[in-house]
Amino acid sequence: METSAQNAGEPLVATKLQLACGAIGSLLNIVVILILGAIRPGYNAWLIPDSSLERGEGGWIQITNYIVCGVLLLSFAIGLRRALRTGHGSTWGPILLGLFGLSFIGIGIFVTDPVLGYPLGESSAPTVAGTLHNLFGQLQFISLAAACFVLARRDAADPASRGWTRYSLATGLLVITSDVVFVLTFKLLGGGPIGLIARIGIIVGGSWVALLAIRLMRPKGSIA
Repeated sequence: METSAQNAGEPLVATKLQLACGAIGSLLNIVVILILGAIRPGYNAWLIPDSSLERGEGGWIQITNYIVCGVLLLSFAIGLRRALRTGHGSTWGPILLGLFGLSFIGIGIFVTDPVLGYPLGESSAPTVAGTLHNLFGQLQFISLAAACFVLARRDAADPASRGWTRYSLATGLLVITSDVVFVLTFKLLGGGPIGLIARIGIIVGGSWVALLAIRLMRPKGSIA
């Protein structure tokens, strides 16, 4: 039975733990790709996508990072559904963020093909696993941006949450923009700073998920 504090909007302990998984998972991914990108020999984080860290020596670390983050984000999506309970976005917000978590597991299981000469000496011929990796990668950006827009609409109903409405809209737009610019730069220019472009979307989107989780963990933290 819920206590009076929980009835007032404070999440259950189990729900708080699930919400905490959102902050842990999204921030873990950011930290790991930044550290690995900085220390991996022959890897240029400005030019090479983060998923290329799955290949080469120590690639298992990035594969594990993706899968662990995905599991944590799936748990977060379940906690989000419990925290939102009713109202606009209470169904689609968790579903979209669940797909976001699932996409991490997908890109971890299906390893990317070599791109832009990394790792050195490996064939860049397309494979089924690489194609599936790319599809899960697109699902990642699309599902996250859509979740931002869905939850922005939910917050828009509450005048006290206008700041979050603007923040969610801005995040969704930046995530979509980074994805489009990434694809166009890779396809049209055959290179360029796509590692940096991808990381902008990852850091912006991951920070939004972490802050959303922290927000919901507070007493009366459920949105609108």
